[in-house]
Amino acid sequence: MSQLTAIPSPRPDSAPVVRLSRRAKAAIVVQFILKEGADVPLTALPEDLQMQLTQLLGEMRYIDRNTMNSVIEEFAHELDSIGLSFPGDIAGALSALDGKISDQTASRLRKEAGVRQIGDPWKRIAALPNARLQALVGSESIQVVAVMVSKLDVSKAADLLSSLPGDVARRITYAMSMTDAVTPDAVDRIGISLATQIDAEPPKAFRSQPSERVGAILNFSRAAKRDELLTALDEEDKMFAEEVRKSIFTFAHIPDRMSPIDIPKLTRDVDQEVFAQAISGAVSETDVATIEFILSNISNRMAESLREASEDLGDIKPKQAEAAMGDIVRAVRALADSGEITLRTSAEEDES
Repeated sequence: MSQLTAIPSPRPDSAPVVRLSRRAKAAIVVQFILKEGADVPLTALPEDLQMQLTQLLGEMRYIDRNTMNSVIEEFAHELDSIGLSFPGDIAGALSALDGKISDQTASRLRKEAGVRQIGDPWKRIAALPNARLQALVGSESIQVVAVMVSKLDVSKAADLLSSLPGDVARRITYAMSMTDAVTPDAVDRIGISLATQIDAEPPKAFRSQPSERVGAILNFSRAAKRDELLTALDEEDKMFAEEVRKSIFTFAHIPDRMSPIDIPKLTRDVDQEVFAQAISGAVSETDVATIEFILSNISNRMAESLREASEDLGDIKPKQAEAAMGDIVRAVRALADSGEITLRTSAEEDES
């Protein structure tokens, strides 16, 4: 708004247009948009500009219609002539490039720009995963946590409280009852302090947890080798071994963790010959149960076709059957990673 330039608008049959400063023109545009009932996100402006704009709106009384029309025409012309817009600050640039630049580069830019240059700290805090919010709860006073929870989206705050021990959640909710007198400046300072903590953490080389990475590898290992490694992990670190088990998704997990309505998507993405090999090579009780789960959730015609194809194959080698089951597991993982299906967690599996 501060870069608007005057455009001559001679009108011999009308009153002369009043000459105005660029800031006054900006105030006219804002007042016009507000009067039309549109939302104007002025919070995106620097604080000093918000103050100047508010003061101008308070000082101005009225303008004639010709002046108003000239200012609005000028503003519309400026908008129409814009070919490409940019974020305008480091905060916007970092948001636009999120996931496109390395965590190290983003962290360095944030530190060089300063916390206040990266936008609203509460937006960054609200975007944190639940596990990171839990860590903040453990490192801050109950009063600070109460403010943080109050600033979160209602659904995210509910998820956070439900994931905390009962006594901690009760203390936080009670502390929230005493946040009525907290000033905006105090909330701002708390947000900056929490954002500073986030920036102070060194970037991690791996996004996923160690147990998830090990589990992903074991997913595609042969069953005998997988059992051998898990047994060895039990002896070294039983707790870590349990976390790895939770991350593993095998052929036998399909009935428990995959929704029946998603099975047709699986048969769409996997070649029928692969299914036929898996059916023919299913020997163990769990593998047979998985085959029955798949066949019972597709059309009778396709199920019959797969059974006939497996009979034509006859007996196949265990390695070939295990490879086919691995291909099916990869297809399930691909569907889950793309967001096309959602796998139930181990906890949901236990509850059912």
